[in-house]
Amino acid sequence: MKRILVTGSNGLLGQKITERILQTRQFDLIATSKGANRYPVPEGYTYAEMDILDPLNVRNVLHHYQPDAVIHTAAMTNVDTCEAQPELAYRLNVEAVKTLAAFCSQNHIQLIHLSTDFIFDGANGPYDEMAAPSPLSYYGVTKVQAEDELKASSSDWVIIRTILVYGIVSDMSRSNIVLWAKNALEKGEPINVVNDQSRMPTLAEDLADACLLAVEKEAQGIYHISGKDMMSIAELVGRVADYWHLDKSLIREISSASLNQKARRPVKTGFILDKAIRDLGYAPHSFEEGLQLFDRQIKPR
Repeated sequence: MKRILVTGSNGLLGQKITERILQTRQFDLIATSKGANRYPVPEGYTYAEMDILDPLNVRNVLHHYQPDAVIHTAAMTNVDTCEAQPELAYRLNVEAVKTLAAFCSQNHIQLIHLSTDFIFDGANGPYDEMAAPSPLSYYGVTKVQAEDELKASSSDWVIIRTILVYGIVSDMSRSNIVLWAKNALEKGEPINVVNDQSRMPTLAEDLADACLLAVEKEAQGIYHISGKDMMSIAELVGRVADYWHLDKSLIREISSASLNQKARRPVKTGFILDKAIRDLGYAPHSFEEGLQLFDRQIKPR
């Protein structure tokens, strides 16, 4: 049985990977994150505290557990925070990847790294894996730099780029667009939603499955992983309102320019998924199927 070490295991994707491994018992899991474990089930895997900003700590944990694969989900992903705190963004998004890549290269460990559609400028979406990066934000810049570090390393690397991940776990460290829209509309709060950006939102379970398929199939190279439905952010929120029969009159469509955000966002991203479907057996849910799963998970048991 292969041993997988996951960084950022307290996050949405990290918890979904834990959930999947506990369901299938296909891998031996070492879950790592900074601070205490937030996954509600403590059995069936090992949890270890690990600070990805501390290279010695990272090397010690990896040396102790000797994984066959590392799935690196930890990162600074708030686009405006990266713009406001570039030094910390660089340390979290680039230097941590250098540390992991060096250790994985020396010890023949597969390294699966999560990247983003924000490496593209949004002028020619949807994109395939061969498209040239052209980031608009410092977040995007750091993710390109991290990809370049991996490509220059001798590790068995996989880059999984994804888009606008949504889902729910029992202990969330941050919200996501589906949860935010649903909660606000249920409270009767008016919300501003941009109507001039388009994405292919990704169900967290689908992304977790793709990461584990990459380990199972000993993949190498770049893979694009997202949902299969392209929509504007305003349409996405409208579909959330429709699914839960919420008041769409609370949704106010606005332009991106009116938000005065620190970081620029690409207008239209989206991915061509053919390679992942062919090579990994990736099978994404539709957006409505994702909302159905989300709905089942939030209902009290």
